[in-house]
Amino acid sequence: MNFIPISQPSITQKEIDYVTDAVKSGWVSSLGKYIDIFEEKFAEFVGTRYAVTASNGTAALHLAVVAHDIGPGDEVIIPDLTFIATANAVQYTGATVVCVDVDKDSLCIDPRKVEEAITDRTRAIIPVHVYGHPADMVSLRRIAQQHGLVVIEDAAESHGAEVLGKRAGSLGNCGIFSFYGNKIITSGEGGMITTDDQALYERLKVFRDHAMSKERRYWHELVGFNYRMTNLQAALGVAQLERIDELLERKREIFHIYQRLLSGYPGLRLNREAPWAKNVYWMVCLEVEGFSGERRDAFMEQLKQRDIDSRPYFYPVSDMPMYVDADTPVSHELHQRGINLPSYFDLDDASIEYICENIIAILDEG
Repeated sequence: MNFIPISQPSITQKEIDYVTDAVKSGWVSSLGKYIDIFEEKFAEFVGTRYAVTASNGTAALHLAVVAHDIGPGDEVIIPDLTFIATANAVQYTGATVVCVDVDKDSLCIDPRKVEEAITDRTRAIIPVHVYGHPADMVSLRRIAQQHGLVVIEDAAESHGAEVLGKRAGSLGNCGIFSFYGNKIITSGEGGMITTDDQALYERLKVFRDHAMSKERRYWHELVGFNYRMTNLQAALGVAQLERIDELLERKREIFHIYQRLLSGYPGLRLNREAPWAKNVYWMVCLEVEGFSGERRDAFMEQLKQRDIDSRPYFYPVSDMPMYVDADTPVSHELHQRGINLPSYFDLDDASIEYICENIIAILDEG
């Protein structure tokens, strides 16, 4: 058995043809037809009026926070169990990051903890649709409306996830996506912001391109950013987007094979799916009852010795030295026992069977 990576992109002739076309066109930087196509088609996929490309998912998050005039003196509530970019994008603006705990089943931000954390300085909530499962946007939108808060969906890991039939990225004031190489669809590096708000859409485009005046070239009245996507990246993204239905279908198939092979083993728990949600299973999640961080790491090393890659759940943001400690027992417990397993599109059934056989064998060995 060859080494099985945690993730790898699925590249077909379609992707090669589109990128080659972009190269041959001469439009290799931040102008070109594929930028427009990618934005238009991705907005259509998500179900929003507008979409704005960005250089990566972190840049998209930063743009979304900046475009809402969030800065020093403001607080933004995020889940403690998330990739660090969610927190950093807030920190870049000078606003204060407030970490709250997550729900143990969805792994997403707990609306009850959000309500408890709101102060007169709170400006926004950034729910993260983590590992492919969407957050409880019905509850979060109700809370946001009651308190006059902005909701920025971090859907970097959840292209196509749904809440009551509506797709992630269409449920808040705006949504952000990442197209890094390990995401459901990729543009190598890249990001996207989706919204129905025309004024926000125009503001995002200004900030993305150095805040240059439309009427007076090289004139800038605001501090902007160079967060543009290239036409080459967009060409890859368009090709991937045209394949997203098959990519999502295979993700669910892969999860259900894992579920069938591991569900009978005591003490193991895989991804859940709330009745109101559609989980796209960006990463297959395995939680082992009784694991500590040290035991989890030893288990992952044993998998690696058998040519199986894996990775731990994210560290809680509040554990990082630059952020404030938080009382988030669920996030900390999940981090101690959670592991992501290989789940990429081209992972074949035989490899999944090999992975599951070795998981059981290692656990049986104690």
